[in-house]
Order: sequence, then C-alpha cells, then structure tokens
Amino acid sequence: MTVSFNHTIIAAKDRNESARFFREIFELPEAPSWGPFTNVQLEDGVLLQFAEPPVDIQMQHYAFLVDDELFDRAYARLQTKGIEHWADPQMQLAGQTNTEHGGRGVYFKDPAGHGLEMITRPYL
Repeated sequence: MTVSFNHTIIAAKDRNESARFFREIFELPEAPSWGPFTNVQLEDGVLLQFAEPPVDIQMQHYAFLVDDELFDRAYARLQTKGIEHWADPQMQLAGQTNTEHGGRGVYFKDPAGHGLEMITRPYL
C-alpha cells in the first residue's frame, strides 16, 4: 500500500466559522460532520477537521495547490472581503501576490490565525 494523506485536525476558535471560511475561499462543498468536528473534504479525499481545543491555539501553516482559475476567483474573494494578504511568508509585501516556482502564490490567515498559502504550481 502506498502512503497518502487522509486527514488532519485544525484548531479553531470557532470550528463552524473556520470551516465556512475554507469552504467559501476554496469553493468546497459541505461535508458530513460528527462529534467535536466540523469537516471540510478536499477533492482528493483529504478531510480537514476543525475543532475547538481547550488550549491556546498555536499558529500552523497550511498550503493549498489550486489551478489558475480557482486562484483568480479565490484571490478576488480575499480582496472583496478585505482579507489581509501578502506575497511572502514574512508578511512584508502586503496586498500582493508572488510569482515563485513558475506560478502564483499568496499568503493570508484564517479566522483562527493559521497561516494559509495558496499556490498555482507545486514547489517540486
């Protein structure tokens, strides 16, 4: 059997708000949820499970590979919603995108403060 990524739990201040944010930005459908999780399913079967832990949330980084058309639509949503974004992970180039690795990329934060990256070309 090969190894593939199946799911991860993403800490959230409000699990429903965070899941809704991901669904709206990345055009993802609702997924069945259970127990302490509000779930979002990616096209490749990976499940993002949002939960509200009883501890302080430490910022994590999540990068998403999207096609050029989705990038354009998602980036337009970031701008329309006034979501702060940067061309670099150091958050120095505000309001810009980058053209690293032969594609385009942008960094922004979700409602829980996690660093998200959206890219149109894989790094490798």
